Amino acid sequence: MKRLLFILSAVLICATTLLASDATANFSSANQLYDEGKFSQAAKSYETMLNAGVVSPNLLFNTGNAEIKSGNLGRAIAAYRRAELLAPRDVDVRANLNFARNQVQGGAFSGSHWDAMLGALTLNEWTVLAAMAFWLTFGLFAAMQIRPALKNILQGPARGLAVLTVLLCLCLGVAANTHFSKQIAVVVSPDAVTRSGPFSDAQNAFAVHDGAELAVLDRRNNWVQVADNSGRSGWIQDGQVEVLPAI
Repeated sequence: MKRLLFILSAVLICATTLLASDATANFSSANQLYDEGKFSQAAKSYETMLNAGVVSPNLLFNTGNAEIKSGNLGRAIAAYRRAELLAPRDVDVRANLNFARNQVQGGAFSGSHWDAMLGALTLNEWTVLAAMAFWLTFGLFAAMQIRPALKNILQGPARGLAVLTVLLCLCLGVAANTHFSKQIAVVVSPDAVTRSGPFSDAQNAFAVHDGAELAVLDRRNNWVQVADNSGRSGWIQDGQVEVLPAI
């Protein structure tokens, strides 16, 4: 039995190593296409890697660069936004995203300041901070129980950490709720049309442009109900947008 487990572990390690090697080789090949000015081919190569489950801020960042060079403004913004979700404080990602947004007619959907603050950290980072604060608080209170003589020294810091833990847990909860319940639709088609209802023969609702970022209100079959900054709402086919978490 132990021998079988060893063999399975070895096979798994070899498979993982091969997949990592393939991903590195494909990434290098796509980068070579980009350096040669073959931006559309590079974008397709990056997209193939993403569809295969290879996701990283660098891959998404390069995808955005290749898409914007190919004239696909919406797909570039979607890639930059996905990169920002993984690396919210990356200066290059933010700069390129803002550059792309400045080329979009109609501007980007602006979330609340609260969303912007919560989006400064990833969900994993909020989780780590909340967990660290919790265990530090637990440790201080445990120390006071074990060594009563330390109570006067540790009581103040323990209470402060307890309050901080509650606040961090609250931020984590709100960030998780926003991430999973609020979505943004990025228009990725130059021919996108919003309609008054979720069917193709409905009247046009309002004009949208490639790269526009719209709040998602509802989804029905292959249609997405969206709203712009002015509050106008309409339905758009899901193939014309890429739906992403708001933060």
